[in-house]
Amino acid sequence: MVPKSDGMAAPKAPQEFDKEIVDMAAYAHKYKVDSDLAIDTARFVFLDTLGCGLKALEFPHCTKLLGPVVPGTTVPNGTRVPGTNYVLDPVLGAFNIGAMIRWLDFNDCWLAAEWGHPSDNLGAILAVADWINQTNKAGGEKLAGGKIFTVKDVLESMIKAHEIQGVLALDNSFNKVGLDHVVLVKVASTGVVASMLGLSEAQTRDAISQAWVDGQSMRTYRHTPNTMSRKSWAAGDACEKAVNLCLKVMKGEGGVPTVLTAPTWGFYDVNFHGHPFSFQREYGSYVMENVLFKVSYPAEFHSQTAIEAAQRLNKKLAAMGKTAADIEEVTNRTHEACIRIIDKQFKPMDNYADRDHCVQYMVAVMFAFNRLEAGDYTDSGEAAQSPLVEDLRKRIKCVEDPQFTADYHDPAKRTISNALTVKLKDGTVLEEMVVEAPLGHRLRREEAKPEILAKYARHLEPHFPKEHVKKLIDLGNDPAALYKMPVDEYVSMYVVK
Repeated sequence: MVPKSDGMAAPKAPQEFDKEIVDMAAYAHKYKVDSDLAIDTARFVFLDTLGCGLKALEFPHCTKLLGPVVPGTTVPNGTRVPGTNYVLDPVLGAFNIGAMIRWLDFNDCWLAAEWGHPSDNLGAILAVADWINQTNKAGGEKLAGGKIFTVKDVLESMIKAHEIQGVLALDNSFNKVGLDHVVLVKVASTGVVASMLGLSEAQTRDAISQAWVDGQSMRTYRHTPNTMSRKSWAAGDACEKAVNLCLKVMKGEGGVPTVLTAPTWGFYDVNFHGHPFSFQREYGSYVMENVLFKVSYPAEFHSQTAIEAAQRLNKKLAAMGKTAADIEEVTNRTHEACIRIIDKQFKPMDNYADRDHCVQYMVAVMFAFNRLEAGDYTDSGEAAQSPLVEDLRKRIKCVEDPQFTADYHDPAKRTISNALTVKLKDGTVLEEMVVEAPLGHRLRREEAKPEILAKYARHLEPHFPKEHVKKLIDLGNDPAALYKMPVDEYVSMYVVK
């Protein structure tokens, strides 16, 4: 007789689970993606996200965290890490890909009551899809019923992960209770990966509940006085945990049905001041259709329009024969989220993480050098060492415009407005430069597409020969060929021997 404690967990009925978890699992399993706009947008997100990961490989602080735990380990039929020769188990593979994607803060973005980067979920999705395909093709254990995932399957999984993360973020602020937005990466990735692995809908409820009960990251690593590099690998950590939890449930681990609503011990009472989640809309494809691309600058998204405004003002300054050294002060009329997250006018810039989350620093670099690149955040970089940048940074103040804040939260607009007024040392005040929507916004999507592909090409070029870069770009521009390609064959194109 098998002791009860050694038995498989019996699936609980859906009515025993919190409705929020039931709805997520049902969406992951049953929703049919039928939006051509969402699929096409996901294609651009997919290419852009892979390119951002490749760019991160140029930074030793990122690469030192990648690879197997035991050097030299290669996992049979394992997850490949783009731009490297690593072949890892899918759990560690999810961390590697997720950390690369997120490292430079250059992948897509979603801004609402909570912020985040929905393409972070690709770390888990791609790691699992590559591993499943290779395992099934090798004729060993049949995963997901022997399914072979195509790139289009991955895009559909991305749409669902974007949607779960983004819809949860619309009305629910995790940052206000001190939790980091990567909790939503973990939950979204768990729901989608569970479905990819062939778990039942009941098992998917189990897995999602485990993601909620799992310890959640505090966002103190994003704020003074603790700003540090963990913010760059936090999403990789969330992807890793999501895949790990799904595999545990696949082996028979059960769920925690009322993990959200249980009095005293549930997520709401412990972590959310006793308030239940609010939902603005049902799950569909809204988030992918409206997602924000970071096209121009590797910078925290609330600053994108401020940096673009500074770049435009540089042209006016040049026409006047003036430079950043002639600026007396700058006023940034902005939205509340910008002030709460990246207004650090007088905070010392101690490291990379401080600089890429300081609107004053980023705007000052643009004024001083007419550029903003990832290298401008490093301690030894020209910008970080510049006395002009440091002086100008302290002359830039932020003031909230309530209308900008309202437009930021308006579902029909979701603009991220900044407006710069420059006063020169000779007393001249330049006309205010207003930028409401960054280049990657839905309102400027068609304008952005060629720039997204150009960004992707720039990120490919240091890693592959010219003919291979052209092959990848041509394939990315050929949806019919790309969508039907088995994802393991596509990942093989990014492997470095």
